[in-house]
Amino acid sequence: MSDRKRSTALALACVLAGSAVLLAAPAAHADVVDVQYDCQTPIGDKSAVSPIDIKAVKEGDGYKLTMSFQKGVSSSPIELGKGAMSPGAVILADGAEKVSVPVSGPPNPEAVPANTPIKITDLSGTYTPKKSGKVTFTAGVLTIKAMGTTTTCTPGNSPKPSLELEVTAAGGDTLPQTGPADSALALGTLGATVLLSGAAGTLWLTRRGRRAQQTRS
Repeated sequence: MSDRKRSTALALACVLAGSAVLLAAPAAHADVVDVQYDCQTPIGDKSAVSPIDIKAVKEGDGYKLTMSFQKGVSSSPIELGKGAMSPGAVILADGAEKVSVPVSGPPNPEAVPANTPIKITDLSGTYTPKKSGKVTFTAGVLTIKAMGTTTTCTPGNSPKPSLELEVTAAGGDTLPQTGPADSALALGTLGATVLLSGAAGTLWLTRRGRRAQQTRS
């Protein structure tokens, strides 16, 4: 086989290898899910629906989970001053293993007027898998502490998972995952690296072939 044919075959092998990596690597799937919270408040029962988004970012042996609320839930009969309300919740993990992940967030950055839906700040916590495989993450119970009272809000509409993710237990190897777009970006970067490596190898073999031909001539 000529040096040029060898170079072409090597480049093709690198392209195929990059494609295999892209196909074999796990992907995350995220959805914004409407969650109906049935809240037990100090002044009676209330209900509100908020779209919930859950994201995950690989950190060390675990994943940082962030739970975001796109609409406010519950309300207060009196104004809540800045920093008067502290939120917390649990995210339910299911699949390869079943656990509850506690998440919490900062107090309200601004005052909340009376009888106004309370906007929950982003809640975050760490999930460290003990088993590898596919795991789903679903919004669980929300807790709001304010003015010496506690309001407990339970999802009443059996919401579907907001995030599905392939995870690797401690000691394994995986790529950072935050959602479909970020997964594609990370994997695309990996594929580009493989292709660049193949191009470098092709250039080296081509130059080597030319030198050999010049030496023979």
